[in-house]
Amino acid sequence: MKKLIIAIDGPSGAGKGTVARTLAERLGDRHIDTVAMYRAVAWMAAHDGVALDDEAAVASLARHAAIGVEGGVVSIDNHDVTRAIRTPEMDKAAAAVARLPRVREILVARQRGYGEGGGVVMEGRDIGTVVFPDADVKIYLDASEEERARRRANDAAHAGSQTGQAAVAEAIKARDTSDTTRKVSPLTLAPDAVYLDTTAMPIERVVETVLDLVRNKTH
Repeated sequence: MKKLIIAIDGPSGAGKGTVARTLAERLGDRHIDTVAMYRAVAWMAAHDGVALDDEAAVASLARHAAIGVEGGVVSIDNHDVTRAIRTPEMDKAAAAVARLPRVREILVARQRGYGEGGGVVMEGRDIGTVVFPDADVKIYLDASEEERARRRANDAAHAGSQTGQAAVAEAIKARDTSDTTRKVSPLTLAPDAVYLDTTAMPIERVVETVLDLVRNKTH
């Protein structure tokens, strides 16, 4: 079976992580969470006292850091930051880091390296538009703002976001604005991506829908 590059994009709370992880498990592929890479860099900047508006310093950090985002564990320079990066503070910091062109250039190059040879399910916000514009399968997951806020507020992985659904909704709205208005690699629907509204779709149905698309590409 041909090893595909599967790109899954979409805003916060749309179900990218759960769908991408499940899909990778079913296919025996690698799962790469690119958003976690930006979160890890943001965490390391805070750890090292690097100002997020110092693009050169943050880019240098990103260039030299050893970042791991596979197997359900996120690490940077031997620090396990899997849980530490899932907080409202890191949401904001990651959004700031993601707006830095030089940082994106460095991390996108790494992401392309991960995808060489296929056999990867990569999730993010610019995978199908910038990282792998020629990906074999492109999916854009979305859901209503209310549903995305509900999911994020109840997501145990985001331990620090248990501040009520209204507050989470405001944070998601701010992140959406940041992601869709940044000058470099904004969050947008690729013309050839399959759009799936997951508001009322069970995860298993979403996964099966994507699996059907993958099967069509491999047979």
